[in-house]
Amino acid sequence: MAVSRNSLSADLHAQVGKFLAARLAPDERLAVGLSGGCDSVVLLHLLNRLGFAGRLDAIHVHHGLSPNADVWARFCADYCARLGIPLLIRHVSVDTASGMGLEAAARQARYAVFADLATDCLLLGHHRSDQAETVLFNLLRGTGVTGAAGMPAERQFGRLRLLRPLLTSSRAEIETYALSAGLDWIDDESNADISLTRNFLRHEALASLTQRFPAAEASLAQAAANFGEAAGLLDELAEQDWQRVGEGEEARLSEMRLLSLPRLKNLLRYRLRCLGWQVPVATRLDEFARQLQSAGPDRHPELVLPDGKMRAGRGLLHWMPEK
Repeated sequence: MAVSRNSLSADLHAQVGKFLAARLAPDERLAVGLSGGCDSVVLLHLLNRLGFAGRLDAIHVHHGLSPNADVWARFCADYCARLGIPLLIRHVSVDTASGMGLEAAARQARYAVFADLATDCLLLGHHRSDQAETVLFNLLRGTGVTGAAGMPAERQFGRLRLLRPLLTSSRAEIETYALSAGLDWIDDESNADISLTRNFLRHEALASLTQRFPAAEASLAQAAANFGEAAGLLDELAEQDWQRVGEGEEARLSEMRLLSLPRLKNLLRYRLRCLGWQVPVATRLDEFARQLQSAGPDRHPELVLPDGKMRAGRGLLHWMPEK
């Protein structure tokens, strides 16, 4: 028997409602990242239907990269006006010469805006297809367990909590909801540009994989959930190790040197994430951990990172933020 659009829409409504009921307190302020694409349009519509409008804002980041960027901003403004939801539009300048690539530079600029929001929770419209692409991308970069876990449904983001209520929903389910609700949305023309890594993975790599393995997307998303459980266990182990080696905000080198190399690297990664610092590539962290294990008392291994540096001295490992 065919499943109707209305039943799929009801399922998505119930799924998002259950997800948020388990995670939100009644007095928390919410913000939704609204690009104008189908996913964020549907998420905002669902939140409005679920009765969150009184404590909900939308945020649109104007990257200025497309000739249609002003049109997208006006679309979001009109949509929010119809729903009666306040909209913040923030213009950013994307550093296209940063060397990190256009996608990563745009993401960095966008998340810098998100970090300054005066709210409690930030909700984003990432879905199962995005998760599959993220896992595949990270695996191809030689990621560890945390990267293989993809995007978490919930995580701390500075002083905010970041939630992804649609993460287990497929792109088809979301588009079905949008059509059933009579919603319009914007298609970013850059989504067809396969010179961009994400688009190549979506339109070429995953499309080919799905022809041979029809459940490829769902399987990658399930693998992410499995890796997420493993990453959680590694964090628990790192917290136990920190209780053993920590001394205030520093760590005792004598105790750290009793840990195996993999366990020491796990602890270092964990502490960097707790501090909100960027974790370095595996080769740099591996070399630094080896130096910590072998350096004599007259040596002071140091690892300089964008957010600060880790430096050994006087029997302790120090985390020194960039001023």
